Amino acid sequence: MLATMKVPADLVLLPQWVVPVESDGTLSDHAVIVQGGQIRDVLPTEAAQARYDAAQTLALPGHALIPGLVNLHGHAAMSLFRGFADDVPLMAWLNTHIWPAEKKHVSDAFVRDGTLLAAAEMLAGGITCCNDMYFFPQAAGEAFLQAGMRATLGMIVLEFPSAYAVDADDYLSKGLAVRDELKEEALLSFAFAPHAPYTISDATFGRISTLAEQLGLPIHTHIHETHDETRDSLKQYGVRPLERLARLGLLGPNFIGVHAVHVNEAEIESLAAHGCHVAHCPSSNLKLASGIAPVSRLTKAGVNIGFGTDGAASNNRLDLFAEMRLAALLAKGASGDASVLPATAALRAATLDAARALNLDSQIGSIVPGKRADLVAVDLRSISSQPLFDPVSHLVYVAGREDVTHVWVDGRLKLNERRLVDLEPDDLTSRAAYWRGKLTA
Repeated sequence: MLATMKVPADLVLLPQWVVPVESDGTLSDHAVIVQGGQIRDVLPTEAAQARYDAAQTLALPGHALIPGLVNLHGHAAMSLFRGFADDVPLMAWLNTHIWPAEKKHVSDAFVRDGTLLAAAEMLAGGITCCNDMYFFPQAAGEAFLQAGMRATLGMIVLEFPSAYAVDADDYLSKGLAVRDELKEEALLSFAFAPHAPYTISDATFGRISTLAEQLGLPIHTHIHETHDETRDSLKQYGVRPLERLARLGLLGPNFIGVHAVHVNEAEIESLAAHGCHVAHCPSSNLKLASGIAPVSRLTKAGVNIGFGTDGAASNNRLDLFAEMRLAALLAKGASGDASVLPATAALRAATLDAARALNLDSQIGSIVPGKRADLVAVDLRSISSQPLFDPVSHLVYVAGREDVTHVWVDGRLKLNERRLVDLEPDDLTSRAAYWRGKLTA
C-alpha cells in the first residue's frame, strides 16, 4: 500500500493550549498549521502530524497560543513623550505640555522613530495590530512596515495648524494621499481620525462623514472623555458631543468612539442602536483622572468594546495584558457585579472585538482556518501561574506581557524566545535618547 502523501506546511505549532477566542474555552493537544501567512488548519496533534509535512515544527509546552492582541486606540509616536508630563489633568496636559512640545518637535523623523519604539514595545508584549492616530501617518506607516506590524493608520484631522498641516482641508488631503500611496500594503489599513468634537467643526465632520461612507472606512475619534468636554459642547453647540455627532450623521457601524467615559443612558442606547464601537482605555482614563467608563452598562446594551492603551504619554505603558486585567477589575468594582466582563469577554475584547471595530475580524482576532497567522505564545509555567485551572483566567488575571515568548504577524516570526527578530533594542534606545535630549534642551 502506498503511503499517503503529506500536505506541505510552513509551520506547525504545538502549544499546550490553543485559545481560539471565537469559541469559549481552550483546545488541549491541538496543533495550529500555518501556510503562506495564513492559518491553514487547527486539529488534534496526532492528526496534524499524520497529515502535514512541516518545514518547521515548534513545540510550546506549558504555553497558551492566542490570537495577536489588537490595540484599538493609540498614538504610537508619543512613546517619545513617555513620562514627559505626568500627573496633570487632560486639558492642562494638552494645552500646557503636549501641544507646545508637538508644535516644536514633531516631524517625519520624530514620528518614524517614536513609532518604531512603540512597535517594538507592542510586539514584545503580544500586540500584533494597532489603531493609530497621529501626525505624519506616512512616516508611521513606514515604521510599522519596517517592524512588520499590522496597523490601521488614522488620517488625523484638526482645525488648527501643526507641523504636519495648516487646516482641516490640508489634513484631509494629506491623509488621503498617504492612503493612496500605501493602500496596497497588506499590513496597513486606514481610518479617518478627527481628533475630537472640541477640535473639529461641523463642516469638517460633515465632510468626513461623507468620505467615510464613500470609501467604507472607520471613523476614529475621542468622545466624552471628560466632564469639561460635555459642558463646553453644551455651551457652544447646545447639545452634548455624541448628540452633535449623531445629528451630523457620524454614528454607525464604522464609528469608533474613544474613551466614552461620561455617557448617559440615552447615549449608551444611541451607540448600541447605531452599531458603534467603543475603545476603552482604562489606564489612561485613570492617570488623567478622566473617570471610569460604564463598561457594564455599555456591554449590557450591546455596544462592542475593544481595549486601547492610548499613548505612552498618558499611560505610560503600551501593555494590553495590563489593560485586560484593569478593565475587568474596574468593571466589576464600578458595577458591584463580579460577573461583569469575565475573563473570556476581556480576552475577546482585546482580540476579536477590537478587530471587528476595525473591520478586520474576517482577517484577524481569532484562531480559525482562513485567517491571517497573527499569533502569540504565552508561557504559563512560572511559579506565579501555579496551579492552573483555567488558562483563559490566567491570561487575564495572572499573566503579563513578560510571559510572551513568541509572536508571529502574517505568519512571520517577530519575537523569538522573548527577543525581537527585526528590531534592534540598542538602536531604539539611542533614538529615544536623542529625542529626550531635544525635548529637554
